Amino acid sequence: MSYGDPNNPYGAPQQQPQQGYGYPAQQPQTPGYGYPQAPPVQPYGAPVPETMPGTVSAARVMLWVIVGLQAIGVAIFVFSALTIDHLKKNGDLPQLSDYPTGALWGFAVLALAWLVWAAVLAAKFTSGGNGLRVTTLVFGIITAVLALYPFTVVGIVHLVLAILIAVFVGNAKGKAWFNRPRY
Repeated sequence: MSYGDPNNPYGAPQQQPQQGYGYPAQQPQTPGYGYPQAPPVQPYGAPVPETMPGTVSAARVMLWVIVGLQAIGVAIFVFSALTIDHLKKNGDLPQLSDYPTGALWGFAVLALAWLVWAAVLAAKFTSGGNGLRVTTLVFGIITAVLALYPFTVVGIVHLVLAILIAVFVGNAKGKAWFNRPRY
């Protein structure tokens, strides 16, 4: 066995040609082993939003719009109930004697409860977690359903706002905002 054989794995290392005339100057290359290096990993996976995303902020504004609409609705229901009660007592309009004012008071209470629920949700958007996100999704879905059936004519605005709230809070940016770490 000859150590001069270039194919002998146990032989002496081969001499590299000397740098000089006719050879370009080259840096020795280090052999690359394995796979290329991966990019650095974020400490918490996805980037953490530092400010409220635009869609989440828009959902918050829409909740405040619903609060305003509910306040108008409460005022209309209370005014209507008081007016009908007053007219019943005086006997001015006998056709209103069979109209149930209790239903108007019930709608006023429901509208007031919806107003409070929307206001609490909107107020907690900066500090709320995933539970607030789920509650806002439920609020948006129930509002959309109620806007479709019993309040179809006056509920169109509520329907559009509720669908947009559910979409904006339920998308990836909403999820990232409500699942962000709080230190």
